Amino acid sequence: MTQPLKIIFAGTPDFSVAPLKILVDSEHEVIAVYTQPDRPAGRGRKLTASPVKQTALEHDIPVFQPESLKTPEAQAELEALQADVMIVVAYGLILPKAVLDMPKYGCLNIHASLLPRWRGAAPIQRAIQMGDAETGVTIMQMDVGLDTGDMLTILKTPIMPEDTAQTLHDRLSSLGCDALMTTLSDLRVGNLSPVKQDERQVTYAEKLNKAEAEIDWQASAQTLARQVQAFNPWPVAFTQYQGQPLRIWQAEVGDASTQKSPGLVISVSKAGMEVATGKGSLLITQVQPSGKKAMPAYDFAQARQLTGQTLG
Repeated sequence: MTQPLKIIFAGTPDFSVAPLKILVDSEHEVIAVYTQPDRPAGRGRKLTASPVKQTALEHDIPVFQPESLKTPEAQAELEALQADVMIVVAYGLILPKAVLDMPKYGCLNIHASLLPRWRGAAPIQRAIQMGDAETGVTIMQMDVGLDTGDMLTILKTPIMPEDTAQTLHDRLSSLGCDALMTTLSDLRVGNLSPVKQDERQVTYAEKLNKAEAEIDWQASAQTLARQVQAFNPWPVAFTQYQGQPLRIWQAEVGDASTQKSPGLVISVSKAGMEVATGKGSLLITQVQPSGKKAMPAYDFAQARQLTGQTLG
């Protein structure tokens, strides 16, 4: 029987919590957790621990929060832990080559896409936005490039029409746990088969920004429906109504093949409000007016008699 592995876990947001928990519950030993320094959050801008730090403290795991891993002090501290492997999941800090080489088996990363498609910051959202039929998780042996390392394990999942970035995020987080445990089992018995990424297939998932969430009604209904799903729960697609942003939380391609001007509200029904686009119509089902809670689009549109008015 091979020995359990001594693991350093490095991660920061919610996506990283499930893999940390599964490692804690496994036969392996999580000897330390690395996470980003506490940041101001919420209305009071109070210093707040990351979801990963909170989980580590609940399990009495030592937590390290260096601003950078490039300093001699931070590197000496990490090296002293004598880890077998470092698991990195949305950590948010660059790992220099010295750190990548420290653990016996190097550093493994859970990436939320089918590499080499969607390297970079927002792979879940870009896969939905571009209409990919499927996505998944890739366990990768990290090197100094951005998501360029050899692939060790790949698990796939279809992207459903109703998937938002949140539902896909949750599914991929769970899938990442399965892929990670498979990889660690293979690692212990020397059964890994690294596969090089095909550089001809590379696409980059640029970081999201709020400006790109604004709806351009000249686009097709299909494009806009994907935009709404991809940007839920952040930054949330929006349009302008009476000089105020109107956030659109849920929408789908409508039935109308309309020649009406893009942005015009064609009809309002219990199903939602149907809006003309550059090609086809968008059925908006849930909106959030400025300063209010999310509500059914029907309620919002009825109260304002929106039929015949133009959004944007």
